[in-house]
Amino acid sequence: QVHLVESGGGLVQTGGSLRLSCEFSGGTFGNYAMGWYRQAPGKERDFVSSCSRSGVTQYYTDSVKGRFTISRDNEKKMVYLQMNMLQVDDTAVYYCAAGRSGAAMADGGPPSVDAWGQGTQITVSL
Repeated sequence: QVHLVESGGGLVQTGGSLRLSCEFSGGTFGNYAMGWYRQAPGKERDFVSSCSRSGVTQYYTDSVKGRFTISRDNEKKMVYLQMNMLQVDDTAVYYCAAGRSGAAMADGGPPSVDAWGQGTQITVSL
């Protein structure tokens, strides 16, 4: 059973940067596309970014393009989300996700995810 554990959340000021990490275990990492979703209070869980099994192909929601970068290390079984120029609207719980394809995760949203992490809080202050 796939198990995902996020780390790297916290409090940051507007314009700052954070790097989220996600450790994968319990399966074959290279068989999964990986991604990140986020959920703000009172809102649905939304797609943020995903990447293919190799990491070469990446997908981003429009609001984070040019600011966030997803990457993965298949040897270490890790996926990362580098977040720059953070804005107040980026405040949310961020979830690591494993799925069948990066494109499906981008287009299909949460139903396309096979496994979730427990989430990590990102708070961006003015």
